[in-house]
Amino acid sequence: MSAKKRRTATDDLLRGVWRENPVLVQLLGLCPALAVTNSVVNGLAMGIATLAVILCSNFLVSLFKHWIPDAIRISTYVLVVATFVTVVDLLLAMILPEVQKALGAFVYLIVVNCMILSRQEVFASKQPVGRSILDAAGTGLGFLIALLLMGSIREVIGSGTFLGFSLFGPSYQPWTVMILPPGGFFTIGFILLARNWLTARKDRRSATRRWPHDLSWERPAA
Repeated sequence: MSAKKRRTATDDLLRGVWRENPVLVQLLGLCPALAVTNSVVNGLAMGIATLAVILCSNFLVSLFKHWIPDAIRISTYVLVVATFVTVVDLLLAMILPEVQKALGAFVYLIVVNCMILSRQEVFASKQPVGRSILDAAGTGLGFLIALLLMGSIREVIGSGTFLGFSLFGPSYQPWTVMILPPGGFFTIGFILLARNWLTARKDRRSATRRWPHDLSWERPAA
């Protein structure tokens, strides 16, 4: 048995949600995460659009991985992603035209999102279809959660609303900077700070629990 723990299908799904979150850990896909999360609706729409694209593209890449020549694999991945981005953009224009207009060019930038291309190159091109779909679902959900978190914080503080509904009444003075471009940097900075603090705290607690049972320290000579 290998010393390295074998990764299960559940690990493929949950990996990208928290432990290797594409935005909060790997810092991928930051362009849309910073630009379109000035409201919950925009963050939700971008997250769902990206989730749909990465699911469909991972499925197709994994299904035809043995027929894609190595010399043109990256070009093929970009073409596959661009096809699904076009479909998603047309669906948004048909169902939610105002949201599609608000997202603007950032929908098309999904084509060159390093998060999607990296999962195709590292995982989908080497693994079976089922596991590739789980990996894409985990990564896409992690991206969606990060965008929802950022969009919620920025809209609540910057506008005093959530999904357009007022939370604090007319007396609230909104922090307008939070819905402007600098607000995206402030928000992700505070989220990363909080996540790193929680991780460090958890590590310290684990080390404290292990210490009484650690017999590797040297006892003084009798």
